[in-house]
Amino acid sequence: MVADPLLLKAGSWLAIAGGVLLLLTVLAFVSGWSVRFRLVGVSSFTLLLAAGCGAFAISYSPRTSIEGAQVVPVVFDNGGSLVVAAAPADFPLEAAAPSVEQVATNLRGSGRSSADGLVHVRLRQLQAQTNGSSKPQVLAEATRDLRSGEVTLVQPATGRTRN
Repeated sequence: MVADPLLLKAGSWLAIAGGVLLLLTVLAFVSGWSVRFRLVGVSSFTLLLAAGCGAFAISYSPRTSIEGAQVVPVVFDNGGSLVVAAAPADFPLEAAAPSVEQVATNLRGSGRSSADGLVHVRLRQLQAQTNGSSKPQVLAEATRDLRSGEVTLVQPATGRTRN
């Protein structure tokens, strides 16, 4: 769990400001000031911002970058056991394995479910056919274990696995 120090600092300053505004709101109610109801809104919104900054700072985790990988867009995700990323036409084949591994590593596992506990991540490229249509070809595949987070590469041409 990585906490972003800037968001933690902003959250703490907002919490201090919210506390001061809360004390000012109590003073406004005791004194009968005309802005007392506006201060309720301002102080509660400031405390809400503080809680949001703190929660986001604690839950934030940066994306993993793997050497040799290229950024590929995810074009299909069923939310469970299959994710497909698309490689452009000029995609180098030597970047296929690191790219699919990077996509699999950066998947968020919460909310996903599959019968075998694995998410299959495929990198595909559309190959043009002679009749004007295109056919998808899988360049690389990786599986991610939902329980341990371990990513295993599967080379589709040979069927070999690599950890």
